[in-house]
Amino acid sequence: MMLVERVGDARLPTVHGEFRVVSYRAHDGHEHLAIVEGDPTGTSVLARVHSECMTGDALGSLKCDCGDQLAHALRAIAVEGRGVVVYMRGHEGRGIGLANKIKAYELQDGGLDTVDANTVQGLPVDARQYDVAAAILGDLGVESVRLMSNNPVKATGLVEHGIVVDALVPLVVPSRPESEHYLRTKIDRLGHVAAT
Repeated sequence: MMLVERVGDARLPTVHGEFRVVSYRAHDGHEHLAIVEGDPTGTSVLARVHSECMTGDALGSLKCDCGDQLAHALRAIAVEGRGVVVYMRGHEGRGIGLANKIKAYELQDGGLDTVDANTVQGLPVDARQYDVAAAILGDLGVESVRLMSNNPVKATGLVEHGIVVDALVPLVVPSRPESEHYLRTKIDRLGHVAAT
């Protein structure tokens, strides 16, 4: 079974630089993007697998670091002159969906952390899979990556599906009072690397 189908490939001028954007349709019906700088074929490609975050990416939420991480990754591949950001739809709220994530926000406002706000709803802590992201990277000719992430699970997920991870490159983004507890929980309970 083919995991992804390449649908479109166009120029994408942004505030971070001019990229190429490649759209994909996955076997599960989700549509994803690869934002590409330069020629991504080969090894040691600077890359990020970015989980969709409507509140952080589109609305500028200060409760998470997602929007800042996306902007940082796009700037980094523009400066490097070669790289890929794979934008994964369907990964909202670590895979629980937008409505459930907003309910988790409500529970966090009541004192729970980001992990317990999922489990109290009977949802997994993290439901994301990385087979499609690996297939997109493979379609672009990427053999190995320097993965921009603070989450070692993303690296493991890519390796399990054939993409070599040469290094984990921490994403250092500003901590704000609104996101401090969330970021600390990701380090303490989810094993994220402290980005200092």
